[in-house]
Amino acid sequence: MNDFPSSPWTDSGTDPIDPAVPCPVDPEQLPLEEYRQLERSWFFRWPAKGPSGLVRFLLVSWLGALPVGLLVASGSWSLKSHAPRLAIAALTVTLVLPLLLLLRQWLGWSRLHGRLCSERVEYEESGWYDGQVWEKPLAWRQRDLLVAQHQVGPVLQRLRQGMLWVLLLMGLGTGLCQAL
Repeated sequence: MNDFPSSPWTDSGTDPIDPAVPCPVDPEQLPLEEYRQLERSWFFRWPAKGPSGLVRFLLVSWLGALPVGLLVASGSWSLKSHAPRLAIAALTVTLVLPLLLLLRQWLGWSRLHGRLCSERVEYEESGWYDGQVWEKPLAWRQRDLLVAQHQVGPVLQRLRQGMLWVLLLMGLGTGLCQAL
């Protein structure tokens, strides 16, 4: 999928593009490595696979939550006597889970996008929350910006569209349930 080297740094902690630039940041805290980790993550990989991967993930999560939605909707006395409204209410309630999953994915990818676009890398030097800031060299900024625009940007766009569709379906289900 990506032709990035397995590591953007060498064992000496220097920039492979310009070996004269030392990199004080722990390799795992670099934005490009965070991108690779998100891409390998089971949860965050779904929207990166393309629209079909995201739709499949949403359908599986929606169908998985359907029994719980039916259980919740069947708790209403007015819906128990009206099966179509019960089914529509259950289908609508179960859309909450895919919406929450999309929101979590969007927050993760959005944070990464911000770190890739930033001119600086915030990192922890000793793990004691001592917050250091390192200015990225120009070559790193350009590379990270390309990844942000061409790899992460489309993922964020798919997630926005997915959230919009889920919200529209929730509104349609709510309206239909009220109309019956």
